[in-house]
Amino acid sequence: MMQGQHRRGFIKAAGLGAAGAAFAGSAFAAGPDDIDLIVVNAKVFTVDESQPRAQAFAVKQGRFYAVGASDEIRGLAGKKTQIYDAKGMTIVPGFIDTHNHPRGGRILYDVVIQNPFEVEFTTIDVIIGKLRTRAAQTPPDYWVQGYFYDDVKVKDGRELNRHDLDKVSTTHPVIVTHRGGHTSYYNTKALEMAGVTKATTRFGGTFDKDSSGELNGRVTDKARDVFNGVGKMVTYTPAETETRERDAAAFMSKQFVKYGLTGVHHSSGDFFTLQQVRENGDLLHRVSYEATDQFLDAMIAQGLRTGFGDEWIRLGATSEHTVDDSFSERTMALSTPYPGVTPPYKGNVTETQATLDAWCLKVHRAGIQMNCHANGDVAIDMTLTAYERALKAFPVADARPKITHCSLINDDLIARMKAINAVPALFTTYAYYNGDKFHFYGQDMMNHMMAYRTMIDAGIHVAAGSDFGPGPCAPLMALQGMVTRRGWNNEVWGPAQRITMDEAIKVHTLNSAYNSHEEGIKGSITTGKLADFVVLADDPHTVDPDKVKDIQIVQTVTGGRVVYAA
Repeated sequence: MMQGQHRRGFIKAAGLGAAGAAFAGSAFAAGPDDIDLIVVNAKVFTVDESQPRAQAFAVKQGRFYAVGASDEIRGLAGKKTQIYDAKGMTIVPGFIDTHNHPRGGRILYDVVIQNPFEVEFTTIDVIIGKLRTRAAQTPPDYWVQGYFYDDVKVKDGRELNRHDLDKVSTTHPVIVTHRGGHTSYYNTKALEMAGVTKATTRFGGTFDKDSSGELNGRVTDKARDVFNGVGKMVTYTPAETETRERDAAAFMSKQFVKYGLTGVHHSSGDFFTLQQVRENGDLLHRVSYEATDQFLDAMIAQGLRTGFGDEWIRLGATSEHTVDDSFSERTMALSTPYPGVTPPYKGNVTETQATLDAWCLKVHRAGIQMNCHANGDVAIDMTLTAYERALKAFPVADARPKITHCSLINDDLIARMKAINAVPALFTTYAYYNGDKFHFYGQDMMNHMMAYRTMIDAGIHVAAGSDFGPGPCAPLMALQGMVTRRGWNNEVWGPAQRITMDEAIKVHTLNSAYNSHEEGIKGSITTGKLADFVVLADDPHTVDPDKVKDIQIVQTVTGGRVVYAA
């Protein structure tokens, strides 16, 4: 952002759609001495249909200048040109994640129950021990919080309950939040402070009970609102808060490029902080910022639309407007009951159709790309209904309404998505990471979940959305899952939705650029586009499909600059 820009400031650069053409017509007219980098002897998978494969490319002023054979491109070198010999390594466009919650502060400052980036098992005793250590450093009545808990990756073979968390403390309210983000576990102290009893109910969520009918401490989605304002939280000065937020955002940017991500859609995080991190030179990936709450209201009030910004930070779709609950936590809204659940349970709808319709129309009329969180077929139907009504009331060409997750589909939903050119952002790493949860749905239902094959065959621009922290953000783990549908536990779920490696790479690059109307400037290795790419030690097309996630990322390059090197 502009140097010295204050909290209310916004990006001053605009006109992204024409950026590539303008650059090609002006700066590209300079001589070859201006070329900064030439890469030769590579296996380049461009994701450009006009030139799918290449050996080399040249980069000038942060963009691809030419793409072709090694001898041709090497001939463009000037006296100051850096030449990188890839020695047969594979290069693909920089990966783009279209749904991410980059809450680095939780990793840096809070109790991390399990590894947010990899598959990690733990025990309930270990969890209790970590929380006890934090409780010993925390005054009574102040919250003790744990994050990134995965209920099925616990060696005890059962979920946490309030009795476990009572062992942490009886003088502190204790909360452990599932990494999926839609369920939390509370100790007795927290339940009592919030006035929750066996009779308490709330729309859009549940207070779960054990086999004897007593509260077990598990609370889902909107029911957790009863804890707002309960107990005390450690506070920090404004200066301390800004420092913590900057450190957390810089930390996450380093993590993203380590895994090969050059573009991320931020569905949380402070916009002002991102500008500071950029000014400090610590923003290593490009950001499509998805606004919510007061920030979204300010955009509407000030006439700021989707696409306003520059190539590093721009305003994207809205943050996900939640219509139902979670895939991984088995609370999303289904039209049929969850298999084997007694009494019959169909998940949680968290929004009424009328409220959803009004919200969609409001943001659509303001020129902001609509984006709703809809996992189950019931929620996807509601979301498409709201989108169809908004588009009918206020027709806009190429609106590309976004559906985050879009997990369980059917033929009717696919046809309606295609008709309005909806752009779904499906879970990516879930196929590998969450394979242990799919038996809750069954093979038949999983053949219609994370439906990459169905959507690609229907001509839908399906994109990659890891949903980090609920899912790991590693693109190579994502590619492996899309191609094999095999989980870490060697189980295959939904094989009908397998896609090819070329298709998987396109989903995580060009399709993901299309998701935010940026396919004209990124997503492929094409002359005139931003020089964002990843150097891989092995070719994901030829290695064992079950080893793709283990390929070493040698370099991540954003705008022609190396931002990560192994």
